[in-house]
Amino acid sequence: MMSLPNYSRRAFIKQNAWGCAGLVLSGAMPAVAKAETLFLPANEESGGTLKISVFDIDATPPVGSYLTYDQMANVWDMGLRAKGMVLTGAGDPVVLCAIDWIGIANESQDVFKQTLADAVHTDPKRVVVHTLHQHDAPICDFSAEKVLNEMGIAPASFESGFAREFLTRLAKAAEDSLSQLQPVTDISIGKAPVDKVASNRRIVKDGKVGNMRGSSCTDPALRNEPEGLIDPDVTLIGFWDGEKPIAVMTFYATHPQSYYLTKVANPDFPGIARFYRQLAVPDALHIHFTGAGGNVAAGKYNDGSRENRMILAGRLADGMKRAWDNSSKMPVNAGEVYWETEPVALPVSDESVKQFESQIKTSDMRYQSNNMSLIVWANRARAGKTIDVACLSVGKARVLFLPGELFVEYQLAAKALRSDLAVSLAAYGDYGPFYIGTKEAYSQGGYEIMSSPVTGDSEEILMNAIRKLLL
Repeated sequence: MMSLPNYSRRAFIKQNAWGCAGLVLSGAMPAVAKAETLFLPANEESGGTLKISVFDIDATPPVGSYLTYDQMANVWDMGLRAKGMVLTGAGDPVVLCAIDWIGIANESQDVFKQTLADAVHTDPKRVVVHTLHQHDAPICDFSAEKVLNEMGIAPASFESGFAREFLTRLAKAAEDSLSQLQPVTDISIGKAPVDKVASNRRIVKDGKVGNMRGSSCTDPALRNEPEGLIDPDVTLIGFWDGEKPIAVMTFYATHPQSYYLTKVANPDFPGIARFYRQLAVPDALHIHFTGAGGNVAAGKYNDGSRENRMILAGRLADGMKRAWDNSSKMPVNAGEVYWETEPVALPVSDESVKQFESQIKTSDMRYQSNNMSLIVWANRARAGKTIDVACLSVGKARVLFLPGELFVEYQLAAKALRSDLAVSLAAYGDYGPFYIGTKEAYSQGGYEIMSSPVTGDSEEILMNAIRKLLL
């Protein structure tokens, strides 16, 4: 049975009429009966008024500390940010946070959610913490740090001193934002295609993946391959107080790298695009989420030249602008807002995890950064630890929040399930499961699958959760 939202003094009834035991992402979409939803009055404590507050702080570590793959040598003109919002008036507060780091995994996810929940007096199940997955940025996993220390290995990129200090500031920012809550009278919903940014990384020949077209690619033959399966659209949800925009959330599915391994912390091209839009709409905090881009990157359109960072940022910002300009604005009230979570237990690929474990003690820092969190996740999963998939519903908008480096097929399937609504998806929540492919992908091989600690059975589990939350 699906879990119900933890509303305070608020009744919520949802009759779940979902069918279909499994949705095959590479196949036809089965028919699914729509659920009937009844919204009842918002809680008395809020007076039934939907409100929002926003927070935005620096997330850049000091020079000399470790980024994910290197020791940090310098800062860039633009630092890393942590941006978020607190939504009140529809039950206990909901916190949505996006951070310019590569990933936050396992115990760190637990601690971040609990700390933010304590700051705004809500349940940690009503908090999501996602990263944008820039590579010249920190990784955070308190449990990986602990395991490495126990093994007598320097934690390097997992050393948590800065992360814990940052978390204290983040919680204070969220708490302080509550003194500046603003009414939400309307939302705006928009989307637009982004031209020449995303392309599928996996080139399949005769049922197998050969050479990968990554975030950058200098091989003319690979760059000449078709764009492949992507979600071309950036989607947008704006929150308004009358004629004043308060916050804008955007979602786009691609790896966010133009070039990296520079030893300089930077938000890469999505951070620049976000900054452009912040300048264009200065009254609203612009919060960007990376969608299901596990098998999507800019490789077809990016040879790694440094000039391409600005070009890719401009193309993404242009898509964001068109989504904003073309958006539809509509009234919303607290009775049209709800929050739901569905716990998922993803299956561990024991063979893959055993291979990662065998190499940790003799590997370098970069290998440890890529693989420690998935090893820790596998141990937590075997012990029964689940990960929540969450859904925010606001009027005709739905936003799904999922873990790992999710393949784009999940995002496209979610949108197809509710083509009558505006569905967006944020991936890169709990970073522990790393790459999560489709069932078909596990027979095709390729880098993502060789790096994945889960099995192809994850598809049915995740799609069942998505279906429960959307229908």
